[in-house]
Amino acid sequence: MFKLLKNGYCFAPDHAGIQDILIAYDRICDIKDEIRPENLWDVEVIDCRDCLVCPGIIDQHVHIIGGGGEQGPVSRIPEIMFSEVVEAGVTTVVGVLGFDSITRNIAGLLAKARGLEAEGITTYIYTGSYGSPTETLTGRVLSDLALLDKVIGVGEIAISDYRSNHPTLQDLRTLASETNAGGMLGAKAGILHLHVGDGQEGLESLFRLIDESDFPINMFVPTHINRNQKLFEQGIDLLQRGGNIDLTAGETAGYSVAKSISTLVAQGINLDRVTVSSDGNGSAPNAAGISRMDQLLQDLRECVLEHKLDFGTVIKTATLNPARVLKLYPRKGCLLPGSDADILVLKQDDLSIYHLLAKGEVAVVEQKAVKKGKFEK
Repeated sequence: MFKLLKNGYCFAPDHAGIQDILIAYDRICDIKDEIRPENLWDVEVIDCRDCLVCPGIIDQHVHIIGGGGEQGPVSRIPEIMFSEVVEAGVTTVVGVLGFDSITRNIAGLLAKARGLEAEGITTYIYTGSYGSPTETLTGRVLSDLALLDKVIGVGEIAISDYRSNHPTLQDLRTLASETNAGGMLGAKAGILHLHVGDGQEGLESLFRLIDESDFPINMFVPTHINRNQKLFEQGIDLLQRGGNIDLTAGETAGYSVAKSISTLVAQGINLDRVTVSSDGNGSAPNAAGISRMDQLLQDLRECVLEHKLDFGTVIKTATLNPARVLKLYPRKGCLLPGSDADILVLKQDDLSIYHLLAKGEVAVVEQKAVKKGKFEK
């Protein structure tokens, strides 16, 4: 019934010092300097001495039913497995459809999200795809957002990319209107999650939309902002206007996550609206041709261990910040009484995963999944 994490240095995600965390079923019920196990019954104690304890990672851009397809049927990436998610330190995912909306669809995305949630993590999805008009399940973005519990926003809508159908300003305005209204009716974040490619335009169409409309700037989340220098500089401009940017893990051609965050910190830019996602299970220019979810945590490690950035500052970009952008806080992205018991425990010396708890259940021990999906051995 109870789990007690003892003696870990906690980030909630701000520095909270050495604390004990008491979990009942799938929720955190208490956090304090000392909680004595002998005062409890049916309790499992996990010693977190010499460990950093923080919220589980929220990965807001994962191709859970597989990405790819740009090189024909042989390049279609298979669905992701539960163990791949949790071994990446992730306890909450947002699934995206992406480029291929012919052999994959929103119904399949929704079904996969429900399956992963039944296996033990928290899931949401974006309705939509690269194109505009975009893919939906009910026929409208507005009704998908208003009526489907797992639809938290719209994405990934492609701009500045040769694979996009190059939506006009009016196309984007209509899409933003449906997204905003659907979010209001469904009590959702109503996020418009924009894939930004390597095209010359960069964020110019988004800036025009913001300048020529009254939509709240925080409803837009452009991703892949670190893919080249010009786009990154536009991202800084967007941040300074009060907008959000999402960095993609594993970037090699442009700015790495570590270089991006180091640059922002050096310029004194507030990171509260900066998030990092993996683009997990999507196509990538590497030997395997697949973006790995665990690259996100690897990039965060690099920020701390090699670039000497503050762990609390870095971990927010994958915990508290996406929770606030997606309006999941305080259930997600923090360690507070009443929050979901999604907890990542990292060894202090190398930031490897010691334990991961998702919905209060131990899913990973010493970097290996101890809980598997239905069709995993």
